[in-house]
Amino acid sequence: MYTTLISVEQLRQLREGDSPLMVFDCSFDLMKPEAGAQLYAAAHIPGAQYANLDTDLSAKHGLPGARGDVVVAQDDGVPASGGRHPLPSREKFAAWLSSVGFSNTMQAVVYDRNGANYCGRLWWMLKWMGHDAVAVLDGGLQAWQAAGGEVTDREEPARFQSNFVQGEPIARLVTTDTVVRRLGQPDQNLIDARAGARYRGEVEPLDPIAGHIPGALNRPFADNIGPDGKFKPAAQLRAEFEALLAGRDAATVVHQCGSGVSAVPNLLAMQIAGFGTTALYAGSWSEWSNTPGLPTRQGAEP
Repeated sequence: MYTTLISVEQLRQLREGDSPLMVFDCSFDLMKPEAGAQLYAAAHIPGAQYANLDTDLSAKHGLPGARGDVVVAQDDGVPASGGRHPLPSREKFAAWLSSVGFSNTMQAVVYDRNGANYCGRLWWMLKWMGHDAVAVLDGGLQAWQAAGGEVTDREEPARFQSNFVQGEPIARLVTTDTVVRRLGQPDQNLIDARAGARYRGEVEPLDPIAGHIPGALNRPFADNIGPDGKFKPAAQLRAEFEALLAGRDAATVVHQCGSGVSAVPNLLAMQIAGFGTTALYAGSWSEWSNTPGLPTRQGAEP
């Protein structure tokens, strides 16, 4: 069972064996939401299922009341977070997994073309559903192709529906209320995965307010990836996070970003580094900055 990363060679061996396996292509582009599906259609690992961030891995609307005027779509149920990419309810996500034929007995392998930015979302969501056998393809599709792995542009046949049963969450999800209640306390240390300029409030291309949650540390998610496009070695990741935390307890870390997506590579990197399971604030800055009365800060933290 692979639970964090899987190499190209390990995936090749899995594909050649007879163990239950499903591969997911999660490629996406925030500025061009249709681009991910187009890239998948042009070239993907044979047999891979496409997982769309907007329509498969997010709810149509966030938590009711986060912006004061959100109406939850009746067929969506109550989402699990707010923000630009709200988590769907666990029931809705289980229904999607079943619809694409994913079952509890399968090993999941997720990849993208974006430095694990988007496939990390599905990795985390499966853990949230209690499914531990999910791993990120280290280096993504680029590593697969560089090693001579086959890709195809064929349309994949529909799969028989399964009956995915949700279990106890392995991942830790926190809400805005929890972050507010613990703000400034030693039992919560936020790590913001956005680029430095967005964190400091110098630019804000997506959300209406620039800045960051007071007290949050900054580690852009791309810092986890080495020059070869793969995650840095565990020892190096551990040293970098220890330097960032500067004595703070790693068990208190809550990861966030703009909308709860690019925070996951930091969370995964900490797990690779041996820190164990840390928490995700899925609503992130897009929910925080749209909730009236919450404090914000610009510039770097002292």
